[in-house]
Amino acid sequence: MEPDPKLLETLICPVTKGTLVYDRAAQELISRAAGLAYPIRDGIPIMLQGEARELSDAERDAP
Repeated sequence: MEPDPKLLETLICPVTKGTLVYDRAAQELISRAAGLAYPIRDGIPIMLQGEARELSDAERDAP
C-alpha cells in the first residue's frame, strides 16, 4: 500500500524539522540531516525517532 503523496509533501523530520526524501523501494522517509530513516508500514509513515533506523555513512552522503 502506497502512502498518500499529498501527505508525504507535508511531513517533516520530527528531530530536525527538515525535509524528508521518500525511498519507494525501501518504504522509508529519509532525513539525511538527522541520519534517520522512518519506516512506512501499510502506507502509514511511522514518525517516531525510536522506530527509525540510523543511516549508514554511505546513505547519509547519497544524493
